[in-house]
Order: sequence, then C-alpha cells, then structure tokens
Amino acid sequence: MNPIRCVSMVVLLAGLAGCGNGNDVGDLDAFMNEVRLRPPGKIEPTPTFRSYPTFTYNAANLRSPFSRQVRVDLAGQKRGSRNVKPDPNRARQYLEGFNIEQFEMVGTISNATGSFALLRGAGGVHRLKVGDYLGRNDGRIVAISGSQVDVVEIVPDGEGAWLERPRTIPLKEHS
Repeated sequence: MNPIRCVSMVVLLAGLAGCGNGNDVGDLDAFMNEVRLRPPGKIEPTPTFRSYPTFTYNAANLRSPFSRQVRVDLAGQKRGSRNVKPDPNRARQYLEGFNIEQFEMVGTISNATGSFALLRGAGGVHRLKVGDYLGRNDGRIVAISGSQVDVVEIVPDGEGAWLERPRTIPLKEHS
C-alpha cells in the first residue's frame, strides 16, 4: 500500500474518532436554559446627533507651509515703489495659475524667430520666450540662457507698495 495513502487513512480515522457521541449536548441545553431565565436587558436609546458649523477653507491662494520660508531682514529690506505694480488689465496666461516653484528648466530650443526655454511643470513641458508670464506673482521672463531662465516677479512689500523680485530657474541636468 502507498505510504501517503496509509498516513491519510490514519489521519481520517483519528479525526472521526474525535467526533464522539453526537447526542451529548446536555451542557449546551443547560446554558440555553440559563440564558432564557435571565430578565430581558434594556436597550440604550440611540445618541442624539450634534451638527457642527460648516467650515470654508480660504487659504488656497496662500504660500504653501511646506516650502522654505523667506528670511526677512527688516533693516536691509528693500522698500517697494509705487511706480512698480502689476497690470490688472493684462490678459492672464495659462501658466500664471501655477506656483513658480513647480517649474524646472529642462532645455532650450532655438529657431529663426528666437530662443525658447523648455520648462516642465503644470502637467507637461512648455515652450516659453522672453516676455512670457508664469507663476502667481506676475512673474515675467526677462532672459533665457543655456543654463537658466531669469524671471522677475512683482510682489507686495507689505506697506502698500510693490517690489520686483528676481528669480532664476536653473537647468535640471539629466532630465
């Protein structure tokens, strides 16, 4: 006889032997009689629902708390000019709806009409020229080189005037 078949028969017989007499349920009957004799329990009423006032999040256009903070030196802080201010009548470009920190320069391209920067961000790669705008602070591209894009943003100085802030977007190697 096959040894595996022999072992499986022994296991099957041991399992059936453990079943014993199926008519011995006296302890189960005693427990059920004890439960039936207990007085019925009281069901607690459902708790009342307290509604809370609604909350509207109004900080969507503020600086991200996860980006680096700009260190402010009050003594050496530049004063804004009343001559510098964003043009409220200018038509907004698509890339002005995104934070400038999410853009990275991935290359340049040139043709007969001029030189263009290739910036990745806002869901794709975008071709931009000098004079195009990007970022939420009226950032205007002022220069394009093979290694960086120079942008000038117009930001409030906190005293009712505006300040031009230069930024650079460096070329990201191996992108």
